[in-house]
Amino acid sequence: MTPVNHFKNSQFRTQLALCLKGGIVEDHLVRGMSDDLTSTLTVAKLKALCILNDLPTSGKKIDLLNRLLDSGLSRTELGLSETSQDTIEQETQEEEVVFSLEDDETLTPEIEPVVEKVTKKEPTEVLEAEIIDADLVDLTEEVKKPKNISKPKPKQENPMTLMEMVKKPQVAAGLIVLLILGAGGWYYFSSQLEPFTADQLSYGDEMEYTISDGNFMVSEGYVDLVIDQFETDYEFCKIEIDIEKGTGSVSISEGGTDQLISQSSNDRLGAVNVRGGHGMSWLSVESVSNYDFDELQVAFHSKEDLFGTTICSDFPDKREGQAEITSTKWTELRERATIGNNIDWNLRLGPDQFEGNLMNYGVGGFFGDLEVITPGFSLLLQPVELQELLGNDYIDDGASGFRLGWDWRVLGTEVLGSTEMWKIVATNKDIQDYCLGSASMTLWVEEGNPWATRQTVDVLISGSDSSRQDCSTTSKLLGDYVLPEGELSMSHTFQKSSLKLGSKSLEYGISYDARPMQNELTPDDDELHEWGVNGIHMPDHSTIRTHNLETAMQCFDYFQSAASGATAALEDGGYIWRAIDSDLGSTTQWNVSWIATDETAGWVKFNITGEVSSENCDFDSKGVYDDSVSHNREFIPKVMNLSTIESNLLDSYRFPELTGENAIFTSSGTFHPETRVGYLVVVPGSGINSIFSNIGDATDGATTVDFSREWDTNGLDHRFNLVVDATDGRLVGWNYVNIK
Repeated sequence: MTPVNHFKNSQFRTQLALCLKGGIVEDHLVRGMSDDLTSTLTVAKLKALCILNDLPTSGKKIDLLNRLLDSGLSRTELGLSETSQDTIEQETQEEEVVFSLEDDETLTPEIEPVVEKVTKKEPTEVLEAEIIDADLVDLTEEVKKPKNISKPKPKQENPMTLMEMVKKPQVAAGLIVLLILGAGGWYYFSSQLEPFTADQLSYGDEMEYTISDGNFMVSEGYVDLVIDQFETDYEFCKIEIDIEKGTGSVSISEGGTDQLISQSSNDRLGAVNVRGGHGMSWLSVESVSNYDFDELQVAFHSKEDLFGTTICSDFPDKREGQAEITSTKWTELRERATIGNNIDWNLRLGPDQFEGNLMNYGVGGFFGDLEVITPGFSLLLQPVELQELLGNDYIDDGASGFRLGWDWRVLGTEVLGSTEMWKIVATNKDIQDYCLGSASMTLWVEEGNPWATRQTVDVLISGSDSSRQDCSTTSKLLGDYVLPEGELSMSHTFQKSSLKLGSKSLEYGISYDARPMQNELTPDDDELHEWGVNGIHMPDHSTIRTHNLETAMQCFDYFQSAASGATAALEDGGYIWRAIDSDLGSTTQWNVSWIATDETAGWVKFNITGEVSSENCDFDSKGVYDDSVSHNREFIPKVMNLSTIESNLLDSYRFPELTGENAIFTSSGTFHPETRVGYLVVVPGSGINSIFSNIGDATDGATTVDFSREWDTNGLDHRFNLVVDATDGRLVGWNYVNIK
């Protein structure tokens, strides 16, 4: 007989599940219509028959039997014999027995009940039940009729338990399938980390993280990059910083309508307006990184003389302190180029306090020079923006790629906390290939987070020959050109503590109204001067300084033998590659550095008071350079004169930060009296030029104009330094520091 599939009836499935969920009635009673009749079916099975036939399930056993008989079921189907001497009233008391899966007698019967094969007069329906949200039960039992009326089948002393039902092969197989496709299948599929592409950043995204295991060390020439910001009588040879405790955050600013200057619509809402190195307005994505170091230790190693030899002391001066740093980066919407980087910082070491602001237009940040060589170096300084490193590549086991100088590879998955994540290792190929050292990081990433959830960093940059033994000659020369002597090492760990996501995704590669045009950024031809062909110095023509360079160089006519070397060099093809104008009140001091055709180089310092004359031109001092300086007129670029550059910087609308008490210009449009103005020409020499030729096309030299100011107010020492690219007038950046 083919059993009837009762699972097709949803009402039956639901009601039966509710009947059996809390416990199954196991009657040790036989059922009958009257005192002289006996039923072999249990109350639970009678109720199941009632549900199947759309009958109420309330009442006692006799009520169920009467109800089922009235509906047309035969006595055989109900397990009733034609004659019985049993009394229904004595045997139909309902006794509910709740199954326990911990009942040893129920769970593990020694012998499975034997079911006799009997001849049936009528088809018997088989009831199957599924227990929803609880135990799964398959009720399969034949309704039997006694072989012989005179020898009725004895009552079932040990009815089939729940576990006995489960142990039936056909039921067990069904349960296994249900478990795999149900809860078991869900666990399997959910525990397998799916590949994904890096999430795109949105305006308003923010992640907070902890900083641990932080170590930073600089030695020898790298110390100068740090200590030049501070005045000290000590000659430090190494500085170590240990970060014992720190927190950080990285976020994407969500600009309002007030940022959409000159825009005809709000389509670019979220972007931030920022001025670039030429003072022009751009729409950009603003990302902000905050670092808060509550506990750090700085160790200063000083130079010492030991038996006539200068060594770096092993006994440093240690200071406990705190630091706060805020780094802001602007990325232009259309070209996705860096407009600028701004760093505000505050450092406290014992009783001393230092504050500063560093601004770089274009490539820059903490390590601007290294960023030029390998643009992805800045990824080490905050949790990695995954799409910036990985692009749209799938993050999957064994996946790999190369981007921004980084080789990366997915190692597999790893559980971080209670979350399984993809683990990625990345190494900086540029730093390795250029023999500058090594840089690596390990990332743990998860879907739904546009930044690395965890990131460890390990960096060693070295100009020491001992660490470059396997490098080629060209690589060593490039390292010597780019790197100072000594080492820079850095290691730390970032780990996410919270994440907040914005709603509007960033849109790169799109244009916008009033975007600056190329002709607005490029100087006119008549603004550029090609003095490198046969000129002596960069054009000045300033009208806001007392004695410009054209005026000052007239003093050489009166120095005679005092500056004979410089005079001879300049008359025979030499030129001024470095010059500094210092305002000393009524006197202007110039310090000019010259180079001869034979690459002999030196400097001359002199003062000018009033009109140029033998009386007003005062020779001060001179000297020669031990380090070689290259003479190469061919690579001196065309430049704007100093006067034009000064006028551009004085535009307070384009560069408001450069005018004020803590800047270089006064509100009246003049220089602060402490301000110095200078320029520097750098050209590739024969050796360096060959290096550039090996890694790319030979390049022109560079000319920069620099402004510096130092002053004291209210117990604070202030310093302001600014650099401009003289070839196009672009403001490269500035550095402001005050020390208490």
